[in-house]
Amino acid sequence: MSMSDKNPRRNALTDALFDAILSLKDKEECYQFFDDLCTIKEIADMSQRLEAAKLLLAGKTYEQIVKSAEISTATISRINRCIQYGSGGYQLIIERLAQQQAEQ
Repeated sequence: MSMSDKNPRRNALTDALFDAILSLKDKEECYQFFDDLCTIKEIADMSQRLEAAKLLLAGKTYEQIVKSAEISTATISRINRCIQYGSGGYQLIIERLAQQQAEQ
């Protein structure tokens, strides 16, 4: 049994949500689904977290990130802990996006 099998976030409802997200075909479908699913603030918060993670991985300071992503130092610290000790999700997606940009 892997560590991820013990993750309490893994359950049938979350699986169904992620299956729904994986079924989205393009950015427009993402906008439609997430506009219905999330509040404007929730989408903005997730967008800011991803931007902060990109900036952390690029070696930016907390001060630079606060100015650029308009996010609190407490949230930046939490994101940094995820990058350092988490499941690797930020790094995976940021590297994938960078690779896609390089190929264009």
